[in-house]
Formats: sequence, C-alpha cells, structure tokens
Amino acid sequence: MNKEIPASVAANVHSQAWGDRLFQWTTLFFAVFVLAVLAAILLTLAWSAWPAFEHFGWHFLVSSEWNPVTLQFGALTPMVGTLVTSLIAMLIGIPISFGIALFITEMSPSWLKRPVGTAIELLAAIPSIIYGMWGLFVFAPFFTDHIQPLMTDTFGALPLIGPMFQGLPIGISVFNAGFILAIMVIPFIAAIMRDVFEVVPRTLKESAYAMGSTRWEVVWRVVLPYTKVGVIGGIMLGLGRALGETMAVTFVIGNAHDLHLSLFMPGSTISSTLANEFTEADGKLYTSSLIALGFLLFVITVIVLSFARLLLMRLERTQGGQKA
Repeated sequence: MNKEIPASVAANVHSQAWGDRLFQWTTLFFAVFVLAVLAAILLTLAWSAWPAFEHFGWHFLVSSEWNPVTLQFGALTPMVGTLVTSLIAMLIGIPISFGIALFITEMSPSWLKRPVGTAIELLAAIPSIIYGMWGLFVFAPFFTDHIQPLMTDTFGALPLIGPMFQGLPIGISVFNAGFILAIMVIPFIAAIMRDVFEVVPRTLKESAYAMGSTRWEVVWRVVLPYTKVGVIGGIMLGLGRALGETMAVTFVIGNAHDLHLSLFMPGSTISSTLANEFTEADGKLYTSSLIALGFLLFVITVIVLSFARLLLMRLERTQGGQKA
C-alpha cells in the first residue's frame, strides 16, 4: 500500500537535513580555521626568519656564538638548552607523576583521593612566573647549599657522566631550570595518568588479584598495558609544555649563551632567549635571528609531537591486533 508522506513530516525531515549540513559545515570551518592559523604562523615565522637563514646558512644551526655587537648569531646553545632542560624535566617528572597517579587510583583511602586530586589540578593552574620566582628565591639557594654539593660528591668523580655534575654553586643553572620544569609538568602528566588509570575495568584487576597477583603485578601487567596509549599521550603533553615554557626558565637558567658540559652552569633556552632579548633587538639581522629561533622551536615541537602521534598510532594498531 502506497501512502503519501504528510507535508508537515516532509518539511521537518527537510529542516533536519539542512540543520545537519549546517552543523557539518560549521565544524569543518573551525577545523580548517585551526589549520589555516597554524600554517599562517609557520609561514610568517619562516618569512621573517629568512634573512638570518640566508645570511648564516646551515652555520646558524651548529654555531654556539651569540654576539649582538658583532652580529654573529648561532642557535646551537639555546637549542641544546631547550632539549636538555626538557629531558631533565621528563626524567624527574614522569616517575613522580606515575607514583602520584598510582597512589590516587590504587592505594589512597577514599577520603584522601579528592583533596590530593584537587591539589594536583590547582598546581597546574599556578602561573609559570610564580614557579620561576620560587625557583630563584627559595629553591636555588637550597640547591646551592645542600643538593649540589651532595650530587657533586656522589656523581662528580664517576667516569663519563662525572663532568656533568661539576661546577660552581651559583644557584642558577640548566639543572635548576629542568627541575622547575619538572615541577610544572607533574600536575599535567599526573592528572592524565590518574584519569586513564581510573577507566581500567574493575573486573580485569579483580581477576588478576584472584589469580594471586600482587598490587605491583596488577599495575605492571594489567593497568599499564591497558592504558599505555593514554599514558604516553599525557607524557607528550607534558613534554610539549616543557619545550615551550618561558618565564619560569628565564628566572633560573642564567640566560648565558655559553655551551657547557656541566648541568650546574648557566645556559639558555630558545624561549628564554626570546623573552630576554626581543625588546632589545636592534637591526634587521638581530631581529631575524630571534625570529629564526622561534621558527626552530616551532619545528622542534612539531617534530616531537608528530613522533608522539606516530608512536600512539603504532600502539593503537598493536592493541587492535592483540584484541583481534
């Protein structure tokens, strides 16, 4: 039997179809807008940095000289400082974040979970300049008087790594900047680890406990494999913040354009160099060299985050294969 669709129903279906299309176009516009903004930023940086790249060539990437008087600029020292401080932050921050997330999700009494979780989230909201001031006026003197002598006596005489722990106790150094960065990234990594640990099905963990597994075995063999994609995503988010952090690092790193093997000597990062010198840059080549540093920071961040995304995609495919 052939029935005609009432006009009111047809009009309603037609209206819903137009609404769906409008919603799709709107979200597509937002997505394309973000990509267009990123492309515009990259092209602007590349255009403004071109005079420095044209003048110095590849020497700009491998030179540690930075002298505004003679107009000789090289990006090696701030690039190394950016990578080393971020590496120190990750080496310190990841284990601590892992411990915090495990305590909140697996071992904390129920009445303590919410206060600790809230405190972690509040730490993420503190402005970076506060961390920098605390690092300069509180942590640096304490580190100079107590921690650095202990580390020098313990590791300074070891082969290969010994020179990295030798240096004058002056309170501002690459290591201090990395430590402050670690404190800043811990709330981000810990919060994400906590959230992904909480989504592990209780039946999986109870099954492991029923088979006689210890708490650590349950964490290592059940919780981590189930959440490894989210855990790595949280670590990469913290790494991205460490790479681009500016004010806190500027306070404690010393802002010296010298390349040292020792972690206890002053140094600089790309972001701290930009914060310190951009307002004082005089001349096209000086300004272009600073913008070139910003372009390199953009490229380094994109490479690191792209590598993280590829790693996550590989882990997702591995998990899919295991499930299949």
